[in-house]
Amino acid sequence: MRAICLYLHIHQPIRYREYSFFDIGADENYFNDDLNGRQSNERIFLKVAEKSYRPMFNLIEKNLEKHKGFKISFSITGTWLEQAEKWAPELIEQIKRLLNTGRVEIVGETYYHSLAFFYNLDEFNAQVEKHAKKIEAVFGVKPQVFRNTEFAYNDSLAKWAEEKGYKCILAEGWDKILGWRSPNYVYRPAGCENLKLLTKNYRLSDDIAFRFSNRGWEEWPLTVPKYQNWCNMDCLRGPLINLFMDFETFGEHQWKDTGIFDFMDGFIASWLSEYENQFVTVSEACDLMEPKDEISMPETVTWADTERDLSAWLSNDMQIAAMQELYNLREKVLASKNEKIISSWGCLTTSDHPYSMCTKYWNDGDVHAYFSAYASPYESFMYFMNVLRDLEFRLDQ
Repeated sequence: MRAICLYLHIHQPIRYREYSFFDIGADENYFNDDLNGRQSNERIFLKVAEKSYRPMFNLIEKNLEKHKGFKISFSITGTWLEQAEKWAPELIEQIKRLLNTGRVEIVGETYYHSLAFFYNLDEFNAQVEKHAKKIEAVFGVKPQVFRNTEFAYNDSLAKWAEEKGYKCILAEGWDKILGWRSPNYVYRPAGCENLKLLTKNYRLSDDIAFRFSNRGWEEWPLTVPKYQNWCNMDCLRGPLINLFMDFETFGEHQWKDTGIFDFMDGFIASWLSEYENQFVTVSEACDLMEPKDEISMPETVTWADTERDLSAWLSNDMQIAAMQELYNLREKVLASKNEKIISSWGCLTTSDHPYSMCTKYWNDGDVHAYFSAYASPYESFMYFMNVLRDLEFRLDQ
């Protein structure tokens, strides 16, 4: 038996607009939801829907119908669902059809794609619960497996997940942590008795997610036979290959004209053409085998940037100050009982916001700039802080 666990993360932030100093106390509309806006949330969502969500969901649905052995797992943030409900409800209906096949699983996470675990455990618990309720209300399923925002994982999070009754948790399979171990097995998190751990095979995942269209890559172009051979060879290190990546890899990060859709369509068929090969959901992957070993991650590991830590979001004074001031407002926000303020504050906890304030250079800096809706990290910080000042003003009123 050789199995691929294909998991895709579906997320869009609700971006704050270019909120000026002069808007403080005068305008409580923080988010750029006007279609006429240069970087409006609606415009961005519909653009990505056309380039990525629709064609990739269609590809997945086609392969579920064509191949009984094809299975896939998603995580879907609350902010994505809110925008899809407003601007592309047909996507939600399509996900329901996929779930009805019985070969698709939804993974639990924070509602707002936040870093709340590192700032306020009560808020973290509230967002996880809100997300679980939303998933159950919309899709009628309850997540059994958990992933934290940006795969931000450590031993404390694993203990939390076990206490909450999850059967499995996902993390980055970083070499500095795994050491001699292979990511192609099931593991047991340190200090846990029942929880299982799946680690991302980052080399094979990133071959698709980041390197696929890079003409400077010595392995370009990546073909189905070449990639299948790599997977076959990697199975010598363990029978389970965890391909974890963003859903927007397909069509947005790797554009259609790179051949990414044809590649994925061909690879699914090619992998399943061999008798001993299969696809599994994240829950099924956990059940394939007993844990190979125990893994400890006392320090936080993520799947972002070359450092694989929290520096993508918390490496400079702007990011640190923005997050501290944001979470310092939490008690006043909740005490207000004002649903609009509470919802706005929740949207501001989304990790994309401090990510856009990052001032790293070289390749990591290019990635941060690509995903930012703002002209510079400093403008992103300024608009964010102006929004916080207005929130504080309204709370004091």
